[in-house]
Amino acid sequence: MGAPVVVILAAGQGTRMRSATPKLLHPLCGMPLIGWPIGAALQSGASKVVVVDSALRLLAPALPEGVEVAVQEQQLGTAAPARAALGHIGADDTVLVITGDAPLVTAGTLSALTAEHERSGAAATIATMVLEDPRGYGRVVRAPDGTVERVVETKQPGDASELELQIREVNTGMFAFEGAALAHALALVRADNAQGEHYLPDVLPAMRRAERTVLAHELSDPTELLGVNDRLQLAQVTAVAQRRICERHMLAGVTIVNPGATTIDVGVEIAADALIEPFCTLRGATAVGSRSTIGPHTTLIDATVGEESSVLHSHVTGATVGDRVSIGPFAYLRPGTVMREGSKAGTFVEIKNSDVGRGSKVPHLSYIGDARVGERVNLGASTITANYDGYRKHATTIGDRVRTSVDTTLVAPVSVGDDAYTAAGSVITDDVPPGALGVARERQRNIDGYAERRRRRAEAEAESR
Repeated sequence: MGAPVVVILAAGQGTRMRSATPKLLHPLCGMPLIGWPIGAALQSGASKVVVVDSALRLLAPALPEGVEVAVQEQQLGTAAPARAALGHIGADDTVLVITGDAPLVTAGTLSALTAEHERSGAAATIATMVLEDPRGYGRVVRAPDGTVERVVETKQPGDASELELQIREVNTGMFAFEGAALAHALALVRADNAQGEHYLPDVLPAMRRAERTVLAHELSDPTELLGVNDRLQLAQVTAVAQRRICERHMLAGVTIVNPGATTIDVGVEIAADALIEPFCTLRGATAVGSRSTIGPHTTLIDATVGEESSVLHSHVTGATVGDRVSIGPFAYLRPGTVMREGSKAGTFVEIKNSDVGRGSKVPHLSYIGDARVGERVNLGASTITANYDGYRKHATTIGDRVRTSVDTTLVAPVSVGDDAYTAAGSVITDDVPPGALGVARERQRNIDGYAERRRRRAEAEAESR
């Protein structure tokens, strides 16, 4: 089987999305819509992928390197973008034409369509599907010998006869063509319809008039036919794509307790024996190691979680969590944070752009920002690094085996040496040497009789009013 040229029709305006964002740049499980058919084409072994964009070139930011672009100057129907791509197609090429707004097509389907087309020697092979309810789709009219005669559109009343409307085999919008036959037939397509548009399926009768064969390749999965024209359809397609993603991970050995209550982007990596609890969201370039537990109610965005770690009821974005690390519940790890092996960020802890060493613990109610924390450190409740002076961020350095007591504020830039301690309630503004106890608080004094004097003063003020 040869490697086909895949042409993706993607120049539509997408006005029904009612969005300032071009339709094919709307995200679908972490990837723009246009990225899905491109990915399927590349995975199927395409020799070349050609995206037909509008004259505004709105899709350029989302196209991967190596994808070629053809420009459709005018919106004249589905034959116009195919014409625009002819400069990228050779006469001997097998050409697959698919639509950019049908993102659920798979590499396997494209490979099967290519194989059947090349095996048959036909001028064209149209991918079809038999639906219980074919309303809204073009109907495939077959000849007595089983080959394809034409596609009848059903966009407007009168486009199809009553008999043709009874046909349940529909056009999916995917075609395989012989390059030379496609170029010749496209030159013959006319806008002889109520919409005054040039329809790509009209090349099929032209090929038959040239005494060439047109065949059909029937698909079995109706979800591959789902297109996106508005937000409702985007949600429907997202549900299917999300189910596929979860199924792929589960078949690879990941336990997802409730797939219907779990959101996982297409690029997320999860190792076997990981456990994903309900109501978790894993987005972007997130990776989860083997035997780790995520959730419930956890969000990971561009995060890395090592092996045998636990992230519960927490939000982690742009952070690296090592092996055997405990996060949460209700922790917030921000970009640049590194949690080394065996470390802990506990309840209501926020860590930003900090490196927390092996076996170190930030158990609860603390903020650690722009800090370097050594190994086997214990930061007491409400330990705060005051890292911002209103103009610049400053660093805090905490050595190995340091113990801070509750309500310690470390005013950066400041260093706490190895094996040092801080006293409860201290505001540390100077470096603490190794092995020392840093105490920075006013001595306590008790004022006897204070409550009684306050009561009498209040009574006197009340009487004077």
